[in-house]
Amino acid sequence: MSIVVHEMSVKRGINIEIATIIWMVIEAAVAIGSGIMAHSLSLVAFGADSIIELVAGGVLLWRLTIEVRGANLTRVKKAEKTSSWVVGIALLVLAVYIIAASIDKLATHQGAQSSYVGMGLAIASGMIMPYLSRAKKRIGSEIGSQALRADGSCSIVCAYMAWTVLVGVVLTALLGWWWIDSIAALALVYFVVKEGWEGVQQARGKEDACCGCRH
Repeated sequence: MSIVVHEMSVKRGINIEIATIIWMVIEAAVAIGSGIMAHSLSLVAFGADSIIELVAGGVLLWRLTIEVRGANLTRVKKAEKTSSWVVGIALLVLAVYIIAASIDKLATHQGAQSSYVGMGLAIASGMIMPYLSRAKKRIGSEIGSQALRADGSCSIVCAYMAWTVLVGVVLTALLGWWWIDSIAALALVYFVVKEGWEGVQQARGKEDACCGCRH
């Protein structure tokens, strides 16, 4: 890849992270606000995921900005390592939150509750985040940033959580399956932990640790 093409790809990465940050601010505010109003743990958890995405997006934006400003290779690699740490740890924290929230809901027999605002947000996020995920992974591959590809995995987890919220509400309303929301959320934990661990391993300098990020 030529220097000019590489720089264009980095700039596209910056634009996609800016779009992610803007959406995450909206998503976190609406999800947590509507979740508190509807006493919905699913929506609050969804908002917590958005905050993690916001932190990860901010770090990736910093990493890409450093590169586009012409920093030397050593500084870019240092920023890449920091980004990998933040994204990896953020995913692992998200996994812990999902487990804790799901166990609490199962123990208290709390099912997903209806919130038209929250449902609208989940539908929008379920459509927007897969696009952002694909863009991040493609650009990450183009510029050799495994941290950006891992951030793409963060984005797809956000989309899965959005559809989990919707499925939980619908099945609870139609079939009375109050527990389905928690079970569906727990099903995501393997994916989240796998991607988070790969990010941490990459940050530790193990070049082959992020094979799962290449899909």
